[in-house]
Amino acid sequence: MKTLKDAKVGSTVTVARLNGTGALKRRIMDMGVTKGTDIYVRKVAPLGDPIEVTIRGYELSIRKADAEMIELA
Repeated sequence: MKTLKDAKVGSTVTVARLNGTGALKRRIMDMGVTKGTDIYVRKVAPLGDPIEVTIRGYELSIRKADAEMIELA
């Protein structure tokens, strides 16, 4: 399955599923990343970490390790 880590800059993707358990999954959900949410990938840092996205009208920087837990539709 494709994850947010694999998404290209400038693309808009939709969250299909969140992997992970417990506090880690809760932290991602608290940032507004839930099933069915659209995410616009704004840019990626030169070394690939973090990834800057726009979600629910605000900008968010997310680590590559966390982005791997977000599966896309």
